[in-house]
Amino acid sequence: MAIEGDTPPTVRVGLIGSDIQLSKSPSLHETEGQALGLDYRYTLFDTRRPPFDAMSLPALLAHAEGQGFAGVNITHPYKQAVLPHLTSLSDDAAMLGAVNTVVFREGTRTGHNTDWLGFYESFRAGLPDVALGSAVLLGAGGAGVAVAHAALKLGLEKLFVFDQDAARGQTLADALNGRFGAGRAEAIRDVGAALGQADGLIHATPMGMPAHPGLPIEPQWLEPRHWVADIVYMPLVTELLALADRLGCRTLPGGGMTVHQAAAAFALFCGHRPDAARMTRHFADMCRAG
Repeated sequence: MAIEGDTPPTVRVGLIGSDIQLSKSPSLHETEGQALGLDYRYTLFDTRRPPFDAMSLPALLAHAEGQGFAGVNITHPYKQAVLPHLTSLSDDAAMLGAVNTVVFREGTRTGHNTDWLGFYESFRAGLPDVALGSAVLLGAGGAGVAVAHAALKLGLEKLFVFDQDAARGQTLADALNGRFGAGRAEAIRDVGAALGQADGLIHATPMGMPAHPGLPIEPQWLEPRHWVADIVYMPLVTELLALADRLGCRTLPGGGMTVHQAAAAFALFCGHRPDAARMTRHFADMCRAG
């Protein structure tokens, strides 16, 4: 329901990340804000573009806070790097050790993680009946820790974790086993062998984005029996998903996760409950428009 009044409340928020010019977050947030009667403004702080390429992460946070922003979203590569610069963490963010939403309130900075819920809701809607015996996760960074948590909450029996940084992959596997029980996660180095016994693949690295083109796996590792979930949504159909579609795999694009995490962040920023279904329709319209 739209808010009545002559002067709509102003809400300023933003996104801190690298190579984010194609982000659909500004339109997604601003359109929903307008529908609710808010003067909602969303700014991109792209650390690969002037003037923000010359600013450090602490400086960007201080800049947004000083400009009266309600908060900022955080994306690659800052979801873990932002932790030392916050006043406090929500329970989810503390548990996962990664933040995608920072709320500014009265001189404090509270870090939240809405990524895990975004993936959880998207997976339930998009892949409701797939086999959940085991899956391979590519990427143990800020997004990876969130989707790993969501995957095990969804009932996945075993998660094989791969990261280029072996220690980071092991750290995530250990954390998941501590949280969900021994044996639920295993750090791996041989992705091809793990996929040979797994039901699905979850991709949580920047590979496939415009600045990181390519496939994150060898194409012969993927089989028609696999399901494939990608968190990248720029482009919505990545090279990985295109390959999976050609093989006849069940697939889950990153758009659903984007919408559901955005809806949760929107509520944290402004205190108004967004219409997730309306945001989903708008996101689909944006994707069709290119």
